[in-house]
Amino acid sequence: MKVFVTGVCGQLGHDVMKELQKRGHEAVGSDLAPAEDSGYIALDITDAEAVRRVLLEQKPDAVIHCAAWTAVDAAEDCEEKVRAINAGGTGHIAKVCRALDCKILYISTDYVFDGQGEQPWEPDCKAYAPLNVYGQTKLEGEQAVAELLEKFFVVRIAWVFGKNGSNFIKTMLNVGKKYDTLRVVKDQVGTPTYTLDLSRLLVDMVETEKYGFYHATNEGGYISWYEFACEIFRQAGYPTKVIPVTTEEYGLSKAARPFNSRLDKSKLIAAGFKPLPTWQDALRRYLKETED
Repeated sequence: MKVFVTGVCGQLGHDVMKELQKRGHEAVGSDLAPAEDSGYIALDITDAEAVRRVLLEQKPDAVIHCAAWTAVDAAEDCEEKVRAINAGGTGHIAKVCRALDCKILYISTDYVFDGQGEQPWEPDCKAYAPLNVYGQTKLEGEQAVAELLEKFFVVRIAWVFGKNGSNFIKTMLNVGKKYDTLRVVKDQVGTPTYTLDLSRLLVDMVETEKYGFYHATNEGGYISWYEFACEIFRQAGYPTKVIPVTTEEYGLSKAARPFNSRLDKSKLIAAGFKPLPTWQDALRRYLKETED
């Protein structure tokens, strides 16, 4: 199978490419400005004609669309640009996939919901109410895919970490080296997602025709950012003390954040897909993979 991957310079796209290659698929990677010697295609997904030209040239059997604007706070000041990437760029890709009769797997987020309550969000729930520009534009990307195509997967993820990029774990470890005590929010709850584990699931999915909306994070239960930070320092052997605070007490964020990022993953099991390992195990493997 020939698979075209966008956003290969990011955390997830990097691991998806490796997983595809490991399984013997023909993987073609693209990003906005990849290194010249990377072998990846330079592609601005906001350029409709460029998207059309590249995809018609490559004629993939499937597209795994990882490229996105993901800087949540910065998005509040760049709404037009963010929409051009997350919604417009996704629409451009979906239109060419339709012309090619090509399946697409679109990576989305729990931010399409309002983040209230304590019940896990189900993948086919339509109670959309994004709290910020990032969530709204990712929702518009979902809608473009679902309206234009029948052969699609929309996979919502949360709290992503991977080797090839910035993430909460790296931030905690860097700050933990400088300070004895940290304040971390306790009232935002979800489950971490390791890109190495997620990439395996995404390739499993794109090898099938079990289309639809799905939720995917690691197993291991729902936790707060505070609890995640405590486990990071425990596993890393840092003596850093973590103080739990509310989102209001913490302040700082320009964009509103969801309190409830719990995602119901039962549909994955029902469809026959193998669940991801626990986030505790994923953290252990990530720390080992990234140790100096």
